[in-house]
Amino acid sequence: NAGKSTLVNAILGEDRLLTGPEAGITRDAIAVETEWMGTGFRIFDTAGMRKKAKISEKLEKLSVSDGLRAVKFAEVVVVLLDVQIPFETQDLRLADLAEREGRAVVVAVNKWDLEAEKPAKLNELRESFGRLLPQLKGAPMVMVSALTGKGLDRLHDAIVKAYSVWNTRISTARLNRWLSAQIAGHPPPAPGGRRIRLRYMTQVKTRPPTFVLFASHPEAVPEDYRRFLVNGLRRDFDMPGTPIRLHLRAGENPYAGRRKPNVTALDKHKPRRLTE
Repeated sequence: NAGKSTLVNAILGEDRLLTGPEAGITRDAIAVETEWMGTGFRIFDTAGMRKKAKISEKLEKLSVSDGLRAVKFAEVVVVLLDVQIPFETQDLRLADLAEREGRAVVVAVNKWDLEAEKPAKLNELRESFGRLLPQLKGAPMVMVSALTGKGLDRLHDAIVKAYSVWNTRISTARLNRWLSAQIAGHPPPAPGGRRIRLRYMTQVKTRPPTFVLFASHPEAVPEDYRRFLVNGLRRDFDMPGTPIRLHLRAGENPYAGRRKPNVTALDKHKPRRLTE
């Protein structure tokens, strides 16, 4: 019982969702629309992702599958943790699912008002976050109290920023200037003496930011070099926390050779042919 329904009620400013001290009150993914601090939201309050041993009843199984569906179709997933028992196995699975589905992720730690040793606990949470969820490196972690409302303004700002980053679009020219600098400072390895040429990069979609890199031997690019490029994109283009997809393809620069036709001084002064 991390307090998801209590948090939604605090955002709405009214007790619209049923809450209580015991876990499992929410059975369905409940959608509510609201304006929060000037921003329009459609919020889904989902059932908790309980362990398989605890979802033997048919209703429980349906509740969990409903929550998983909500994650797959969400734009920003807020993983809500209980400060007293953070980063349980199901929390980690949910965060990993959100990343694999390409959703923007914000981690919120609830019941912060109950924590007596806040500085020490904050350091502990940050260490655990980096160690247990390295795939969400840079994702915001916000301390909140759904009961008192403290920290909700920071949560709002983190969600809005995560959504903006998720929609990042980078021009091809900027990407290839960046790629040239990466290659100059840290060229790709040459496995078996075979040099890998990284020729061209472009962004093919957003939500999440997805890039295609054309290379001479894409299958030979090691995973650690791919991570180097993804981490560099995240750092240099201010995309903390959002999933980034990088696909490698064989081939030359698809725009190479597409030269503009030469226009001579004589051509410029040729009379234009008029057609009716």
